[in-house]
Amino acid sequence: MATSDFKVTTEQVQHPGKEPITVFYLRGWLDAQSEASFLSAAQEAHTQGSHKVIIQMEELAMLTSAGIRILQKIHKLYSTSESDTQPADIKLCSAPPQVYHALSLTGFLHTAPMYENLQSAIASFEK
Repeated sequence: MATSDFKVTTEQVQHPGKEPITVFYLRGWLDAQSEASFLSAAQEAHTQGSHKVIIQMEELAMLTSAGIRILQKIHKLYSTSESDTQPADIKLCSAPPQVYHALSLTGFLHTAPMYENLQSAIASFEK
């Protein structure tokens, strides 16, 4: 799979009486060539008022150091906005072993928890 095959799609998960959850589905390589498209999608969702985020990594084939950098930028974007009164809540799910290993080595999993699947990540917001 070439790095140009990166794709990010977004979905809003609604819960009665709860704030919607924005789910980013990542596919391909998250690297220097793809970071701009992911950042753009994250900025758009943030501008639209998103506070609860799940990054679904099931189809993420590769995570490079640039990919980790963009995850940190997105976490900072959602965590430090002065205009928002509600803190961000960012969770990760379904990372393949090589992606999980990279996130673990960098310590990013101390910043954003990892869940086994999308259903458990969504359920974690209800606790």
